[in-house]
Amino acid sequence: MFLVTGATGGLGRRVVRLIREREQSVRAFVRFTSRYSELENRGAEIFIGDLRREKDIEKACKGIQYIISSHGSNETSGSAQELDYRANIDLIDAAKKEGVKHFVFISVLGCDRGYEDAPVFKAKRQVEKYLQASGLNYTILRPSGLASNLLPLAERFRETGIYLSIGDLKNRSSVVSTDDLAKIAVDSVTVAAAKNQIFAVGGPEILSREEIPRIFGRIFKREPIIINIPLFVLDGVRAVLGLLNPELQKSLGTFRTLLANEFFCTPEEIERLETIFDIKMESLEKFLIRYLGA
Repeated sequence: MFLVTGATGGLGRRVVRLIREREQSVRAFVRFTSRYSELENRGAEIFIGDLRREKDIEKACKGIQYIISSHGSNETSGSAQELDYRANIDLIDAAKKEGVKHFVFISVLGCDRGYEDAPVFKAKRQVEKYLQASGLNYTILRPSGLASNLLPLAERFRETGIYLSIGDLKNRSSVVSTDDLAKIAVDSVTVAAAKNQIFAVGGPEILSREEIPRIFGRIFKREPIIINIPLFVLDGVRAVLGLLNPELQKSLGTFRTLLANEFFCTPEEIERLETIFDIKMESLEKFLIRYLGA
């Protein structure tokens, strides 16, 4: 049986769906307040708990063979220490006690670059190190931006033709199909070449930020109106927030790091993924067309 944390998130839902499509058993770790009826209807076993409670994690791991950790904090929750770090450490410890066969950890591309102002990046990197030293069989996946995160922006563009961006439009990324990432995560537990490996995971194209609204424009057949906000505006907001809520100011450091830097995979890294996992990585445009029905 699989255990999937973050099971109601954009990635976690896809992971659970794929496991059930393959007629394998899966336990979905969810919060009481989350929407999990779809997962239950697909035949997933629902475990309602709090990842900040070690006892809940230990209960969730009972009888589990494979764990896919796809949960995380968001940029404004201020909970990187609790969710991105502590919960994963407890999850790894529980996996060891339970004799879990394979642990798949969803990290983040660039976490090994030493971004001191990004709590999520720092937490993910420390978890990577802990997992590598744990003695568990593992696969660490470091995705670039998820294509599913762009769906709300695409829907807004469909209605208004406006695309809002913060920071340098020339910065590049290799946005990964969230479905491809889900398949790679599930396959990691059985693909021999994925055992005890770290993979950068991205889409097949290296895109600048200004190319994303152009893709939207092609899909919806309208000229994009790009509104670009300089990064110093965000810095000003963070400075003001620091006077009112220092923790929120710190948590926004991850958001700023994502905006200020480039996160893309090299052609060699994509070729490695496609060879090992026998997959053809999907472009952002094809992903969006599939989901938006355009």
